[in-house]
Amino acid sequence: MNFSSLLHLMVMLVKLWPCSPSTENPSIQNTVQSFTTARRMKRGWLWEPLFVTEEQTSLDRVYIGQVKSDLDKQDGNLKYILTGEGAGSIFVIDEYNGKIYVTQKLDREKKAFHTLRAQAINRSTQLPVEPPSEFIIKVQDINDNEPQFLDGPYVATVPEMSPEGTSVTQVTATDADDPSYGNSARLLYSLVQGQPYFSVEPKTGVIRMASQMDRETKDQYLVIIQAKDMVGQPGAFSATATVTINLSDINDNPPKFQQRLYYMRVSEDAPVGTTVGKIFAEDSDIGDNAAMDYFIEGDSSDAFDIITNSETQEGIILLKKKVDYESRRRYSIHVKAVNRYIDERFLIEGPFEDTTIVKINVEDADEPPVFTSENYVMEIFEGATSGSLVGVVTARDPDDDDSPVRYSIVHSTHLKRLFSINEHNGTIITTEPLDREIASWHNITVTATETRNPEKISEANVYVQVLDVNDNAPEFPKNYETFVCANAVSGQLIQSVSAVDQDDSPKGHHFNFSLAQEATNGSHFIVKDNRDNTAGIFTEKSGFRRQEQVFFYLPILIQDNGTPPLTSTNTLTVTVCNCDTEVNTFYCRYEAFMYSLGLSTEALVAVLACILIFLVFFLAIATIRQQKKKKPPFSEKMEEFRENIVSYDDEGGGEEDTEAFDISALRTRTVMRTHKPRKKVASEIQSLYRQSLQVGPDSAIFRQFISEKLEEANTDPRVPPYDSLQTYAFEGTGSLAGSLSSLGSNTSDVDQSYDYLADWGPHFKQLAGMYISHRSVGD
Repeated sequence: MNFSSLLHLMVMLVKLWPCSPSTENPSIQNTVQSFTTARRMKRGWLWEPLFVTEEQTSLDRVYIGQVKSDLDKQDGNLKYILTGEGAGSIFVIDEYNGKIYVTQKLDREKKAFHTLRAQAINRSTQLPVEPPSEFIIKVQDINDNEPQFLDGPYVATVPEMSPEGTSVTQVTATDADDPSYGNSARLLYSLVQGQPYFSVEPKTGVIRMASQMDRETKDQYLVIIQAKDMVGQPGAFSATATVTINLSDINDNPPKFQQRLYYMRVSEDAPVGTTVGKIFAEDSDIGDNAAMDYFIEGDSSDAFDIITNSETQEGIILLKKKVDYESRRRYSIHVKAVNRYIDERFLIEGPFEDTTIVKINVEDADEPPVFTSENYVMEIFEGATSGSLVGVVTARDPDDDDSPVRYSIVHSTHLKRLFSINEHNGTIITTEPLDREIASWHNITVTATETRNPEKISEANVYVQVLDVNDNAPEFPKNYETFVCANAVSGQLIQSVSAVDQDDSPKGHHFNFSLAQEATNGSHFIVKDNRDNTAGIFTEKSGFRRQEQVFFYLPILIQDNGTPPLTSTNTLTVTVCNCDTEVNTFYCRYEAFMYSLGLSTEALVAVLACILIFLVFFLAIATIRQQKKKKPPFSEKMEEFRENIVSYDDEGGGEEDTEAFDISALRTRTVMRTHKPRKKVASEIQSLYRQSLQVGPDSAIFRQFISEKLEEANTDPRVPPYDSLQTYAFEGTGSLAGSLSSLGSNTSDVDQSYDYLADWGPHFKQLAGMYISHRSVGD
């Protein structure tokens, strides 16, 4: 018979269940019968519900149930086999009767189900007599796990003064036992610590406010919550969690001044913005709930202001405008502190503000003089004579002693030159006439100084407006260049003119143009006033001849509308040009210039040609001189020899020439030379020279020889001046080597060979060429 059955073994969990390994436990049988019928048949299998107990200890094996085929005739011919999860290790089966046993301790929290398969086979043929049947063994739970608070410790915050029942936070514990079987995982919460301020819901763990609490009294509470399984029954496991509950602040306290009266003082010379003092209103709240603003009430003088320091919450009283000890010596102001953020729930308890009184005394100080006005505006007509009155400034000492005041003008020296002030009464006068056309306004700074304390100085600005007087006649705005063609016809417009006036006319300028009386007859031109401050110049005849007259000078009268009116004569120069239809301005200017010089075109061309020739000649001379000043190539190479080389244009006369080189100049100081004619003393010097060869340096003859040569060198204007003289000591007599001087040598350098100079290298190439070529010439 083929069959497939699922055996669902419901197992009761009993710790330390006493039973023998081979004896069926009657308690298990009773329990099995309580869940199902004693026997059930399904497709050839006869089976009983099987159970296993969690946490079995000290037992080899425990019977949990039996499976049996309806083909089993109890003759031992059938063999039962168990396979699946834990078969052979955790679960074993009696192969003869199908009884199933558990051999190990089970933990439901590790594995709650075990799936097995049972099969019956014929021992003789080893063939299955029934299809395999799969069944599940369920491990039933016992209370072997404690509750746990996995998220602790807890921290919660709730606003102070929250109403009763306000939810604070929720704590949750977990239990590893089976929540679907029994009460092992059913938890119950209770409050161990925290009464009477808090409560906890037993089933949910929600902590709630049990009463209203004030943060200013206590701002933190420690609450202990306990969780028990088995619904709190005896023998249940438990766990505790700590909850720290902080009370957050709300604005439930108004600001309060610690003093009802404050005293302060300020000096009358304190500048605007000076801190007079500070006040403070305390607020038990914190943060924004303690933020406040200060206001001044009852100060009609408006002399003080108050601001709030956002960090310290202090009220800072400032001087809003200067105070005067002589005018008012005491001020009384009311200051109010008001919370910036107000909770409307607590308005019924009263206004969130407080008021105090601040009395401020003004201290006397030595003040500088005070002008009756900070700015003075004065007027004076231009051209007023020196000493004319401009105006008066007044200042006084505001202190009780009323010190005398001295006035002066400061800053610009230009203004001091134009104005002066009486240092005693502040009267300002002019020191010279003013011209509005130069400056229409003058800004003066006047100081007032206490005579008893010169350090006390004050200033005032005086603005002087120079009023206009019609003292400038109108004139042309520019120099007009007017041209008229020689073939012009009568009534032709040749120029439009206008006028300017430096004076200022309140009604606007209006000018009248006319031709001067002396030019009305025979001027060949007329002036037409356009009545718009312009005029036109027209020809009065046709045709003009340059041969007769090139320039016409028209005196034009211009009159303004000032009081009294002023008139000026402005000359307009008209130049006659040879033109066909229109004026060539450049050509007309050129012709006018030539005419003024009295030169014709041909004469001008000749003059320009002469100037050009002169310039070419001058440039040629300058070029030649520049070339002569250039250094020869030989001199640049001779600089490499590090010796002084003196070049002579003539060869010299050998030993007989005693004038070629004067060694006397080497032993003397430079003296002022005077021009004297050179002496012809060749024979005399030669005689002295020959005598000097036979005497020493102390001989009179030798000294005479040196003196003569020195005088000759000093008085010779043809020799170059020497900046320095080198002295060569006289060898003296008695030397075995004899004289080294070439003056007494009877030989000539012609007999010497200078070919070796060519072997000295490129630096001596030029020198070798000079001596070798000189020898060749001598030969």
